[in-house]
Amino acid sequence: MAKPQKRYVCQACGSVASRWQGQCADCGEWNTLVEEAAAVVTPFAARHHLQGGGRAITLTALDAEVSLPERMPAGIAEFDRALGGGFVEGSATLIGGDPGIGKSTLLLQAAARLAMTGRRVAYVSGEEAADQVRLRARRLGLGSAPVQLAAATSVRDILTTLANGAPPEFLVIDSIQTMHSDLIEGAPGTVSQVRASAQELIRFAKERGTALVMVGHVTKDGSIAGPRVLEHMVDTVLAFEGERSHQYRILRSIKNRFGATDEIGVFAMQGEGLAEVSNPSALFLTQRDEGVTGATVFPALEGTRPVLVEVQALVVRLASGATPRRSVVGWDSGRLAMILAVLEARCGLSFSAAEVYLNIAGGYKVQDPAADLAVAAALVSALSERPVPADAVAFGEVALSGEIRPVAHAPLRLKEAAKLGFEQALLPAAITAEKTAMRLSGFTTLGRFVDHMLGRG
Repeated sequence: MAKPQKRYVCQACGSVASRWQGQCADCGEWNTLVEEAAAVVTPFAARHHLQGGGRAITLTALDAEVSLPERMPAGIAEFDRALGGGFVEGSATLIGGDPGIGKSTLLLQAAARLAMTGRRVAYVSGEEAADQVRLRARRLGLGSAPVQLAAATSVRDILTTLANGAPPEFLVIDSIQTMHSDLIEGAPGTVSQVRASAQELIRFAKERGTALVMVGHVTKDGSIAGPRVLEHMVDTVLAFEGERSHQYRILRSIKNRFGATDEIGVFAMQGEGLAEVSNPSALFLTQRDEGVTGATVFPALEGTRPVLVEVQALVVRLASGATPRRSVVGWDSGRLAMILAVLEARCGLSFSAAEVYLNIAGGYKVQDPAADLAVAAALVSALSERPVPADAVAFGEVALSGEIRPVAHAPLRLKEAAKLGFEQALLPAAITAEKTAMRLSGFTTLGRFVDHMLGRG
């Protein structure tokens, strides 16, 4: 009889090692290798090929007729927007976020609204008792919703129960890290358990046409805990972002096989639960009537939704010999260093003897490269103490050569800015918008933009 092989699987990244060691060689985490039983390999199995003995599958043409998937709207407009129109029957969705951010609250609201429309909805909690879920529903004003509740962690018990009778049309598993499959040895939350439990639940959803939503824990760096293959197994991955100290929450679509990615839904945490924010720009803009030095409004773009945010900069002159500090909140610190270098090399401005602080108001995180020009405008305004006009927005990508490059979806950004009362825009000269009432000031290089701000002709 062949001797069973031993393998050690990292619980942080899923890498496999042949022997135990204190630190994972791939991710660098300590004490995360756990022994798991590997499949028995015999000489016959090692030599056997897979070119015969199987069941023939049916191949179809790429241009065959296919119908669009039927959507199941959650009844929450911002949630449906992030999903691309609603849940799809037989799909698997994974939603992750920090503890206490509101994942269970949002899913309970969606489950209750779907149940009120007459759909069969089941909510299985592996972290809370059924009475705790009922109390939360009462606080949200959803205590009368016909949602079927259960508190269980055994995947076999859950699927056996759901298989009796009509399957639910919408199923919530909170959370996948608490689920346990008796086909695999190991504690709940390990790589093998998370992978096996998710695979069985997704298979049930595909066979029965159930829209499955699984809640996933996140690590300290914000990524979903467990094996990376979990994100490949599901159809949609949503990230619920936000800070506990801020009121707003952002539901961001990272992966979507049935719709566009990078869409966001914006919510505000209130006493009665998560409320939709139809105009998210109002959350991130400061209400003022006159210009303030070091502040610029930037029309960011998240998917197809423009969001106006305020970029704030502060420049503090230091005494000679002191080491200047660079502090960034809500933006890439490396990109700030690049903008400062271009301003010094191409525009003749000096930041080497000054501390620079940059902040995106409201705790918003910007990844759009079009924010370069808005950041440069805020820095120049803070350095020269000349305010940017309060009715102006700025956007454009800055190259290392000092050139201001055009960005995508400029008409959409200008339309959102005009809707909120802004009258002028500072942007790349290559962008021309015919259908806008705003005054457009185009610049080809960052040097000319700085000359315009400083009034140097």
